[in-house]
Amino acid sequence: MKRHAFLSVRLILQDPLSAARDRRRIVFKMWLAGTFAILGAGLGMTPSVLAQFAKPSESAKTHDAAAPLSHDLSGVWMQYPQGDVPGTPGMNTVNQRFRPPLTPWGQARLDAASPLVGPKAVAGEENSPTLHCDPDGPPKILNHPNPFEIVQIPGRMFMFFEEQHIWRTIWADGRSLPKDPDPSYLGSAVGKWEGDTFVVETIGFNDKVWADPYGDPRSEQTHLTERYRRLNHDTLELQVTIDDPKSYTKPWVSPPKLHKLESTWEIAEWFCAADEDKVYDDVVRKPAGVAPSSK
Repeated sequence: MKRHAFLSVRLILQDPLSAARDRRRIVFKMWLAGTFAILGAGLGMTPSVLAQFAKPSESAKTHDAAAPLSHDLSGVWMQYPQGDVPGTPGMNTVNQRFRPPLTPWGQARLDAASPLVGPKAVAGEENSPTLHCDPDGPPKILNHPNPFEIVQIPGRMFMFFEEQHIWRTIWADGRSLPKDPDPSYLGSAVGKWEGDTFVVETIGFNDKVWADPYGDPRSEQTHLTERYRRLNHDTLELQVTIDDPKSYTKPWVSPPKLHKLESTWEIAEWFCAADEDKVYDDVVRKPAGVAPSSK
């Protein structure tokens, strides 16, 4: 051993470059031998053993790819076109076919309503609050055949509606619903995740707007629940429940409504301007209810 060590030292001193090359050859041979040993062990494994090693990583990749979708509702969403009322495509997020019986107060409100669409519409005699540029609010604004955009940040979700350019805040920071909210058009909304469903509860509404485009009422006692669930990358499911004991004899539960992701869309500018609304009244809406002359 001493001789070999002595010779190694002599070689290094005499020809350091040659010694370095020798060391690199030895290291490479050791690495190559180890690689073939590992490769041989791998080739000796049965397919079932290899599958057991592969499955966890594939499953993890699948889980990682799917997980962000379940709690990510971001994007521009548009209702699927199926609707219950001819000429009003998609306007059944709040579905009249499932409306419970009205209370006397609710019936009186509905009787006084003359909507722009639906079986009660009378051309030229409509009295929808929208005609006065009153802002819409939930759940009616969820019923329009117009897109909305969802933007999420930590502790909060925003909904931007093309209709009237309305934006809405839903708090998701763990807070509770307010005890005594001031009545407003949009109400006070909080949301939380229940599994893969984002549940939004809203109270504190005023009674100045309708619950849907057909004149059904919304009172200050309304407790609205929305359930959002992303079924896949391109499909959002929304189910609306209206609990309004002043207007209806029991909660109004509509079936889930599907929305399609429109990844190339942008929310357009759509404001209600009083002077433009008056021009529409004078030129289109009111003349539509006048019988044509016999000339």
